[in-house]
Amino acid sequence: MPELSTLSYIIIFTLIGSVFSLIGGIILLLKEKVAIKFSHFLAAFAAGTLLGTVFFELLPEAVHGTHEAEEGGGGEMNIFLFTLLGFILFYLIERSIHWYHHHQHEFDDKKTEPTIPLVVLGDTVHNFIDGVVIAATFLVNIPLGVVTTLAVAAHEIPQEMGDFGILIHKGLERKKIILVNIMSALAALFGALITYFLGERIEGILPILLSLTAGFFIYIAASDLIPEIHHENRRGFAFAETALLIFGILSIWLILYLLGVLGLHGDH
Repeated sequence: MPELSTLSYIIIFTLIGSVFSLIGGIILLLKEKVAIKFSHFLAAFAAGTLLGTVFFELLPEAVHGTHEAEEGGGGEMNIFLFTLLGFILFYLIERSIHWYHHHQHEFDDKKTEPTIPLVVLGDTVHNFIDGVVIAATFLVNIPLGVVTTLAVAAHEIPQEMGDFGILIHKGLERKKIILVNIMSALAALFGALITYFLGERIEGILPILLSLTAGFFIYIAASDLIPEIHHENRRGFAFAETALLIFGILSIWLILYLLGVLGLHGDH
């Protein structure tokens, strides 16, 4: 069987990530009550996969990349500074969206929700960033790209459920909701292709991109997903949610271990 090129991996896995990101929303359309009931379980697993990807792969790869750059005569890079900057940058993006939303509706008496254009725009930007992240990690190595795609898909499922729920509440037709989200998901492929064709121009800053991605993932896990878990206070659920979060972390470790056993993932 011929070996796939890096571009082929990027296209295939970006599309896989995009398709998986729509699964949560489609489930919500088909089985709304069931999806809402179990969404916090998905959030717990997603938080675990994000944290596992950060600490088992993204940050170690970034550290390894900085060592290689320094040995090749490149300048010193503080990857933890860029991780913090990634965290702050994602906070500022989300904060700006909330500020814009509040500014647009500051005279409303009832509790406001994001408008349809704002939800779609936010989702499209998020998908574009996901595409950049997936492509950048595949440019480092194939296994890193695979586990990053898994983490992206895992956290996108509960997020898409939330977006679909808002659009349903706003009265948008279900066919239009699916069409809009498919178009939005294609932004990930666009971001991935731009990143790939920049190629060598970004090779020297790949450790920075990995560090920024780590900051993004930590923010999403700590600010968006784990608080969602805490909102669910029903008796007996805390253990299941905690177990799923830990399982999400361990699943990333297990995938990397199996890839290592198969000789597809080198040690640093």
